[in-house]
Amino acid sequence: MYRLLRPLLFRLDPERAHHLALGAGRVGQAVAGGALARAFAFEDPRLSQTVFGRVFENPVGLAAGMDKDARLVPLWEALGFGFTEVGSVTARPSAGNARPRLFRLPGDGALVNRLGLNNEGAEAVAARLARLNAEGGRRRVLGVNVAKTHDPAILGAEAVEDFAESFRHLAPHADYVALNVSCPNTREGKTFEEPAALDALLARIMAERVAMSLSVPVLVKLSPPRAASGPLDGFYAEAVGIARAHGVSGLIATNTAPDRAGLGASPARLAAVGAGGLSGAPLAARSLHLVRELHRLTGGALPIIGVGGVGSAEAAYAQIRAGASLVELYTALVYHGPALVRAIKRGLIRLLDRDGLAHVSEAVGLDA
Repeated sequence: MYRLLRPLLFRLDPERAHHLALGAGRVGQAVAGGALARAFAFEDPRLSQTVFGRVFENPVGLAAGMDKDARLVPLWEALGFGFTEVGSVTARPSAGNARPRLFRLPGDGALVNRLGLNNEGAEAVAARLARLNAEGGRRRVLGVNVAKTHDPAILGAEAVEDFAESFRHLAPHADYVALNVSCPNTREGKTFEEPAALDALLARIMAERVAMSLSVPVLVKLSPPRAASGPLDGFYAEAVGIARAHGVSGLIATNTAPDRAGLGASPARLAAVGAGGLSGAPLAARSLHLVRELHRLTGGALPIIGVGGVGSAEAAYAQIRAGASLVELYTALVYHGPALVRAIKRGLIRLLDRDGLAHVSEAVGLDA
């Protein structure tokens, strides 16, 4: 079905197509959720595992960015995702950047976005999640991705408090909270990945968690490395050390990339697209490299969610063998449609059989 719809959707502006697809999803969620769940059903106990204290029915999750305002959580479950990560959510609502701000690069299987963290804000999303939980509207793991409000005037200590405000609203309704630390924190454009800034942020978030008497896992989402091989920049080791010192429960690798490495699109096309975060197939090797190196840095002690170029069972399995316990996809869903989720899960079982493994957890880190 999606093969028939995709050419029509791809004739539209990418953001308009995105909103149309989400609108159709809301209708499907409301009137045909059970039928969708049956149509996309495939689960196998060999894919179920407990990660940072949460039970995941399967390791295939929806990455942040697709459902910023948490409107379609039941739909993602019906499509077979083992978990959903909503957001990024910010303390204040934001309309984001001017349009156009989302671009396809079909020849590369990639997207570029400069949406500008458009979302309804932490208070509105928290209220929606509270209703969803109260009504029993979800059964699977839900993560909330939190970022700094899209306002260049919010810097330094104010930026830390901005994160803390979002955490206060959202953490009570989430199975985990992911901190998007790639957001600029200074006028010079430094991010929370800078060691001192990350240390201050995690200290504040963990203090807030204690004050709220919560045990919700906190994860840190890191930027992709500059290359797909070779030594990592030193800040990764520092970031991991700081994260472990503050009791972070896991890492997410990776965020989008600001560069255009590995693309086949013409210079003219890239110039027309302009700035923004690159996602999709061109990030696969870099994400895989970071997952592997993070697994080595932590000795496998911190669970990793691998995201970036996961568009097939083989790509998901490579992430798992590199050290990821879980994987997420977003861009591949745009190019391949919702049946991809079931195809990846079935493919993982086939690959486990090929390698003589009884459970997906046995594959984690085999190639690290």
